[in-house]
Amino acid sequence: MNNKLNTLLTTLYVTLVDRVLPDLDYDRTHRPGRRPALDDAELLCLAVAQHLLHGSSSESRWVRYARAHLTGMFPAMPQQSGYNKRIRAAGPLISAVITALAKDTASWHEILRLLDSTPVPCDTSRETVKRSDLVGHAGYGYCASHSRFFWGFRLYLVCTPDGMPVIWGLANPKIGERETTQVLLDHDCHLVHDGQVILADKGFAGKEFEAFVTDELGAHLVRPDRKDESPGSGPSVVSASGSSPSSTRLKANSASSSTAGAPSKASTPESLRNFWPWPPGSGTTGSSTPPTNAP
Repeated sequence: MNNKLNTLLTTLYVTLVDRVLPDLDYDRTHRPGRRPALDDAELLCLAVAQHLLHGSSSESRWVRYARAHLTGMFPAMPQQSGYNKRIRAAGPLISAVITALAKDTASWHEILRLLDSTPVPCDTSRETVKRSDLVGHAGYGYCASHSRFFWGFRLYLVCTPDGMPVIWGLANPKIGERETTQVLLDHDCHLVHDGQVILADKGFAGKEFEAFVTDELGAHLVRPDRKDESPGSGPSVVSASGSSPSSTRLKANSASSSTAGAPSKASTPESLRNFWPWPPGSGTTGSSTPPTNAP
């Protein structure tokens, strides 16, 4: 393990033990049963190291690597079954720690949030779909950007201008985008502050959803006008008929002009007209008719 990763994991461990876990009021001291040899801070550091070193490769390969090369820092590294159980049981803790660490970044204080969804195909074989353990959870959906149907989930993401995730979740693609997003935002409403601007596409157009964002969250939904709307009639502070640089440029410009602890000028509603990412008539929501062999 190189010195940079060693320093990163050491710093992360100290931050978790001294500040993050106590702030989350997370303590195993009063829990029943034997205390695990690998504490929760070490488990989180191992999860970060797994992502940085092995990405999405198999967990068995990662456990073999960790037991061969990382026992100096993690002498209580468990076997594969024990590690997998600990990681899966720590899902809520991992999400809480991600949010706590994200609040220390400059982009967290941006007034702008980006909202979008993307398909997560899980399989294409009809026979595999029938036998999959995801039956009852996954479903058929349509991806307009690729003009094709898929079987799997749809990932919903609310992120900062530089792409840092704030709120995310997976849902059956047959469930409407607005309904799913409203549930996610309502569950994590403490992560949306008064006056924030949520930038979305036409797929999130709807009176009930827009009223929820405005009245319940105190935020402002910004989207391009639909084809059946007159220009400027939607809940936007800019016109969708202006210049149309890509959303990547929007993120880059917002991130480059951000300052720690304060919203950047590029993220204010007045400046969005300079970075509006959608051309007229664009959108990601297509036909929801399933293929003929769909269940």
